[in-house]
Amino acid sequence: MAEQVQQYKCPNCAAELRFHPKKQGFVCEYCDSFFTPEECKAANEQMSQQAKDDAPKQEEFENGNSLYSCPSCGAEIIADCNTSATECYYCHNPVVLKGRLSGEYRPSKVIPFKLTRDDATGIFKAWCKKRWFLPKTFASESQLTHMAGVYVPFWVADCRVDGKMRAVCKKVRSWTTGNYEYTETKEFDVYRSAAIRFEGIPADGASKIEDELMEAIEPFDYHDTKDFEMAYLSGFLSDKYDVNKAQVFPRVRNRAVNGSDQLLRASMTGYDSVRVTQSDMQVLQTDWQYMLLPVWFMTYQYAGKQYSFAINGQTGKQAGTPPLNTGKLLAVCGAIVAGCTLIGAILGVLMA
Repeated sequence: MAEQVQQYKCPNCAAELRFHPKKQGFVCEYCDSFFTPEECKAANEQMSQQAKDDAPKQEEFENGNSLYSCPSCGAEIIADCNTSATECYYCHNPVVLKGRLSGEYRPSKVIPFKLTRDDATGIFKAWCKKRWFLPKTFASESQLTHMAGVYVPFWVADCRVDGKMRAVCKKVRSWTTGNYEYTETKEFDVYRSAAIRFEGIPADGASKIEDELMEAIEPFDYHDTKDFEMAYLSGFLSDKYDVNKAQVFPRVRNRAVNGSDQLLRASMTGYDSVRVTQSDMQVLQTDWQYMLLPVWFMTYQYAGKQYSFAINGQTGKQAGTPPLNTGKLLAVCGAIVAGCTLIGAILGVLMA
């Protein structure tokens, strides 16, 4: 009987690890992480046990949802089994029932909606009032009917970072004695080392939603996190993730590395200048949770371009790039120019 080959998955991004003969350890070619054989074995045993524990919940998820497909833009939308028809919240076209979704797409956690449709509509209208040059139809009642409560798929990561930093720091002191001015410069070789843990770094797993838009409505309050149940989807839609955690890991790693770098820099206080000569931030362990986070979402087509607007369904924080009605803008500019011309003419007559 052939001997079974042991394969390890990366504890950071779940990609396949390969053994590196010179380093005598395992290297992830996807995210450049390195792990000892002991670390790989422990992490993969934990992942295998977690998969066994999740199997019954995944089967329940498969039986309790419906997957809809948009024939226009290709988006795939998840709804509860009681939904018979709906529309695509990206392009507003009708969607058709495609079937069931496999249990691997079952989230572990969810933050339920706190804002109702009326709440979201009020926030959107207040946002529009501050912007003078919007197309009239952008805030119309017919457009507001397209605002959808969507559970957006997010990969939420807890990261452990081993940070090391070295810097040349200076203290400068100046004084005057008699006719002479003296300057004393002291130079220090400063070293920092820290084990830093980041919890709850989010990265959306939907390719059709702009990452910058989702980051703009952060943060979410994880104190409201609940274990996922299909009942939370009732009355709302959900997107199916099409960006896996291996693909979002570079975004998560950048946020963890940048945050660690800033923390160590901030610890170098009491100096007049700090010049960092070495910064090494290594992400050693990443624990993932697949969550659904609440967003009121609306798209708008104008002049051949799509505009998106989003409201955090928990906190009410909003973001979006508004369309610009150039005709309205030119009309206002023309009125201002005409007014200035008239005032100039009147002043010219009075001063003649």
